[in-house]
Amino acid sequence: MEVKIKSEERIEDLGDGIKVIQNPNGFCYGTDAVMLANFTTAKPSDKLVDFCTGTGIVPLLLSMSTRCNNMTALEIQPEVADMAQRSMILNDLESKIKVICADLRKSKKLFSAESIDVITCNPPYMKCNTGKQNINDAKTVSRHEVCCTLEDVIKNAAYLLKTGGRFYMVHRPERLADIMFLMKNYRLEPKRLQFVHSDVSAPPSLILIEGQKGRNSGIKILEPITVINVKEPTKE
Repeated sequence: MEVKIKSEERIEDLGDGIKVIQNPNGFCYGTDAVMLANFTTAKPSDKLVDFCTGTGIVPLLLSMSTRCNNMTALEIQPEVADMAQRSMILNDLESKIKVICADLRKSKKLFSAESIDVITCNPPYMKCNTGKQNINDAKTVSRHEVCCTLEDVIKNAAYLLKTGGRFYMVHRPERLADIMFLMKNYRLEPKRLQFVHSDVSAPPSLILIEGQKGRNSGIKILEPITVINVKEPTKE
């Protein structure tokens, strides 16, 4: 099927024959999405949901690194979800990755309780009324907690995950206390934590965290990663 590429869009080659459609003037994936995909583990039989999927970059990367063939990508912004859907068609992955334009806060209407094995999320990092507000609405939704809060993400992930199901998220280090509190509150026990630095001497710029539903306490702190020129999504 021929895929229409709009004049403001470009196609980026991810390797292994996989490509993603991006809009340099609106939304492009960053290092955080790549790190999240690398941090996530999924088996072929797993049912996986990606919250805040954007252009579908995390499921696309997971299609390369895992054999998981039952993924759903949720994105609230119609124009961004459309890019994700066209990327799936471009890669002939519609049968493995289903894109749904929907609010993750209403995910209970899309999936049964305790029916999902793995949930991934690269959420908006900034609380509303903090940081630089973007003029473009799509960028604001991507960067700030306009359409979902951190609690919305964790609460809905906990509802959907099976006991023992795994939740993977990338976020900012300054939100770690909030993340740990909310995960514990919704029975997503933090099990793995990894810090990402842009320089060996610099404070961490990102964190990667895995929680498992209904598990006993006990967290493993992984060796930190140093990534030169850590690039966040172009949501500025």
